[in-house]
Formats: sequence, C-alpha cells, structure tokens
Amino acid sequence: MAKQKTPKQPERRELTSLEKLGLRVSTMINSPKAQLDRCVTIHRLDTDDDEAWEGVMELLAETDGLEMTFNDDGTVTLRWHLQGDGDHQTGDGDLAPLEEPEEEAAPF
Repeated sequence: MAKQKTPKQPERRELTSLEKLGLRVSTMINSPKAQLDRCVTIHRLDTDDDEAWEGVMELLAETDGLEMTFNDDGTVTLRWHLQGDGDHQTGDGDLAPLEEPEEEAAPF
C-alpha cells in the first residue's frame, strides 16, 4: 500500500501581546453597544504587559476624533463622534446623526 501524503499544515504564529490587546480593544470598540453610544471603557487585564498597553494607548492617542479619558481606577474611556455627511450640529455643540448610523469600524 502506498503512503498517502498529508498536506503540510502552515505553521501557526503566536500573536504578540500587542496584537492580542489590540484585537481585544478593537472588539470592544466595534461592539454594537459601543457603536450606538460612541463610547467604550477599556480595562487592562493582568495578562497585558506594560509595553503592549502603552503601545495601544499611543495608537489610540494618535487617532483623530478620539477622546481619551484616563480614569482613577486604571480604565480608559474612549469617546468619538460620527464623521461624514450624515452629521449635523446640535444646539449644545455635539455632533448627532441625522439617521440611525451603520456600524462603524474601529477608529484605529
């Protein structure tokens, strides 16, 4: 009997701490509730190393239209406004959509 060759599986690369944290934060930002509220509070896990946390915070800080609030409990609250043709100014200076917004991509 002839041996059957099994296709060689590509090697799986382990995600770095920065990539794991970035994916987690991106998922939190893209959640339906966060998209509706245009606000999310992210928290640091015990498994998040300093370098990864600081790297993600730097990426977020460089993102236009994103407001970051560093809370006393170590969490970070992110707020953003809709950007585009569907925006209009409300009386109190905040941006508000003219119609129900579609889900937006993460701001970074």
